[in-house]
Amino acid sequence: MANEILVLGATGKTGKRVAERLQKKGIPVRAGSRQGNPPFDWEKAENWATVLSGIKKVYITYYPDFVVPGALEKIQQFVDAAKNTGVQQLVFLSGRGEKEAEEAEKIVINSGLHWTIVRSSWFMQNFSEFFFLDNILAGYFVVPKPKALEPFVDLDDLADVVVEALTDDKHNRKIYELTGPELLSFKDTTSIISEAINSPIVYEEVDMDAYVNTLRDYQIPEDIIGLMQYLFTEVLDGRNESIKNDIEDVLGRKSTSFREYVVKATQTGVWNIQNGQR
Repeated sequence: MANEILVLGATGKTGKRVAERLQKKGIPVRAGSRQGNPPFDWEKAENWATVLSGIKKVYITYYPDFVVPGALEKIQQFVDAAKNTGVQQLVFLSGRGEKEAEEAEKIVINSGLHWTIVRSSWFMQNFSEFFFLDNILAGYFVVPKPKALEPFVDLDDLADVVVEALTDDKHNRKIYELTGPELLSFKDTTSIISEAINSPIVYEEVDMDAYVNTLRDYQIPEDIIGLMQYLFTEVLDGRNESIKNDIEDVLGRKSTSFREYVVKATQTGVWNIQNGQR
């Protein structure tokens, strides 16, 4: 279809939001997922040309993370395939303050195509759509002793920025750092959620070994455990302890606060105790 945009991770946390927004604008979307038609899989490069056929713009998200061995090689291979099939623009989701993510960014920047980089802080939705949800429902939130505060970002804001980048040429060759409007600790976020759902949540900070054991008790996959070890030991060291105004610059409105996000999430019923372990 004319002007069809390929959205990788179209069933994931950011991809599904981007796809929904594009469709509401009347822009056709090709779902880059294992359930897509044709299906997309980062492990099946032989099918990428078919997925990219006729596509001019791509939103790239890489799963599970840039620190996974072979990630950069796969991204380079995908960008090459995109260029060879006639893609003209890439919007790339990156991690804020991650060395490996910046290496991946260089592949996109040096592609010769139009590009926009979107560097994201930690997602607020990790508390309602990722394994932190289990902690909230269990009433027991445990994290490694964090070294810094984090400006958590709302994925609805992120998706709005990505859609702007995909639909307006003025964002070409721009790097945006997306943050929320405040620096918060995990204790702060837990407290805000506890207050909103009117239910106590025990907050505990432990050493990394104890944290890993807790994740395994929750049967979290080993690749996610490795990612969390990396994030808590490498990324949460103070390098991202700052707030940026890029969301406001792109969208013309303030970024969503954590309390505003919590109100939205509460209204969905995701934290209702009857849905969880208590």
